Amino acid sequence: MPTRTENDADFQRDLIALIPQMRAFARSMCNDFTHAEDLAQEAVLKAWQARSSFTPGTNMKAWTFMILRNQFYSEKRRSWRQQPLDQEVAERTIVASDDPTAAVELAELRQAMTRLPDDMREALILIGAGGFSYEDAAEILGVAVGTIKSRVSRARDRLALILSEGVSAADRPLAETAYPYFMEQIGQISARRQAA
Repeated sequence: MPTRTENDADFQRDLIALIPQMRAFARSMCNDFTHAEDLAQEAVLKAWQARSSFTPGTNMKAWTFMILRNQFYSEKRRSWRQQPLDQEVAERTIVASDDPTAAVELAELRQAMTRLPDDMREALILIGAGGFSYEDAAEILGVAVGTIKSRVSRARDRLALILSEGVSAADRPLAETAYPYFMEQIGQISARRQAA
């Protein structure tokens, strides 16, 4: 009976032999040489990491192509949700206010948000600051749409209560840190959910 080292060596040899075909298949799927190379490399890595699940004697080419194809479609599904933040566009979208109290109110809102439970804060940030739909937020957080709606509703109610009680001047952060705070929170939520 072959040892694990012998099996790994055979697997490695067969996998290396398939790399040119995997690269060609990746190019046919994405029509972008650089992305195809990255996709093929990622598929090779995943195949190597999952080598214990491969059944020797079966079609390795089909198995690796399935890994590559699944990787391609997983990236496609994620890519429509992940748009890099364009700082210039974000700054142009912010509407300047003539109201001198607006900056103070924004800073108070940020401070009040830190008092919300994590699940409510995440939902409210995704819907309110992130502009995600309830369906997208539910997918990001891995919960039902009704759960997101409930969390947002409860977060808004609790936030109104916190703001009605007032935020002390000592607890008040600088107004100019509020927007970066909300954008950072959105990034952290997305990163945590993608890692899960």
